Amino acid sequence: MITVHHLETSRSQRVLWLLEELGVPYEIKRYQRDPKTRLAPAALKAIHPLGKSPVITDGDETVAESGAILEYLVERYGAQAQGELAHLQPAPGTAQHRQSRFWMHYAEGSLMNWLVMKLVFVTIPTQPMPFFVRPIARQLCAQVQAKLIDPNIETAMAFMEAHLGSHLWFAGEQLSMADFQMSFAVEAALARGAEVARFPKLAAYRVRMQARPAYQRALAKGGPVLMS
Repeated sequence: MITVHHLETSRSQRVLWLLEELGVPYEIKRYQRDPKTRLAPAALKAIHPLGKSPVITDGDETVAESGAILEYLVERYGAQAQGELAHLQPAPGTAQHRQSRFWMHYAEGSLMNWLVMKLVFVTIPTQPMPFFVRPIARQLCAQVQAKLIDPNIETAMAFMEAHLGSHLWFAGEQLSMADFQMSFAVEAALARGAEVARFPKLAAYRVRMQARPAYQRALAKGGPVLMS
């Protein structure tokens, strides 16, 4: 039995979605974020030294990091998948394989860095601090966002929008492991309502993703994807 060590509102949601698509039995061990810091609890370090989520255990195997987990599950349990799940790992040497590999790395290697920085710099001015410091913190964070973070997010959004204008899923016309890896980033990128109208292809992709019965089952079991 696979155990998903699931931290609320975290990237482990995409692991649940893949397991639901594959129909592989699993159980969830839930972890709550610290109500003040919103960080993962220390209990996760008993599962993996990094103390982060997602982590899965499968017999004697412990696998951390989203991309590594998705690859492990597809290699071990997805080889016999049929129909629309037959291309979770596209054949090496194909254009779909190259696209899948790119988006698997892009999600965490480039895109999430800017989205996390955006969250951090939006949050800093709301944290407890001396009243005379707050205007300085607010101005500094606004400058960093305007000059560094927002332009890079804008480039990423336009890049994804253009790609999805000619691809149904990130690797092509078939669902692949790259879609599971990108799912959290897409949710985070579209979290601001204005982005939906500005990037209709990306918004339509999110609708397709969220409409899948397996995605809905994962959501029902794992809870909200993003922090409120």
